[in-house]
Amino acid sequence: MSGSRTTRLAVLACVLLVAVDLVTTRRVDLVFDIGFVAVCVGTALAVRPRDFFTIGVLPPLLLLVVCVLLSLAQRSAIADHGDGFVQGLVTGLADHAGALSAGYALCLGVLAMRHRVIGRRSQCRPAPADPGHPKRAVSPAPLRTTSGTPEDRSTTVVGDDPHSPESITASRE
Repeated sequence: MSGSRTTRLAVLACVLLVAVDLVTTRRVDLVFDIGFVAVCVGTALAVRPRDFFTIGVLPPLLLLVVCVLLSLAQRSAIADHGDGFVQGLVTGLADHAGALSAGYALCLGVLAMRHRVIGRRSQCRPAPADPGHPKRAVSPAPLRTTSGTPEDRSTTVVGDDPHSPESITASRE
């Protein structure tokens, strides 16, 4: 998938994880942490190679966005009730640093392995004879045959409706 599509799915997954954790425990806790690591690995597996950089920087930004939104909307889910916005943000980031570290390390590890496998595949693949037409070397030469002589020509005159009796085919012999 493209990097933007994978990012949108990761944000949606994190929002769902936060919602499930808030409904069950009223705090963002273990369910979110385990799910966050899974989302990080899943995005690294789902993204196309051209967008590796986008997913490589996603985990810290994703956790930051989640903590900012929670600090604005429901600070008690990630910090103490009396904490301010900045304190709630810092507390949320600190509480989920283990999940961030694990998710980020696994994400970068998966991306590195995929990059290495893609590099090996391109080295093993033989170069085509003609890059513009890679199948030309194994394809048969095209042949042109005609079924009539120049004297046997037909002309079709079509009226408004091609299946009407007004359509006439005339042959000249």
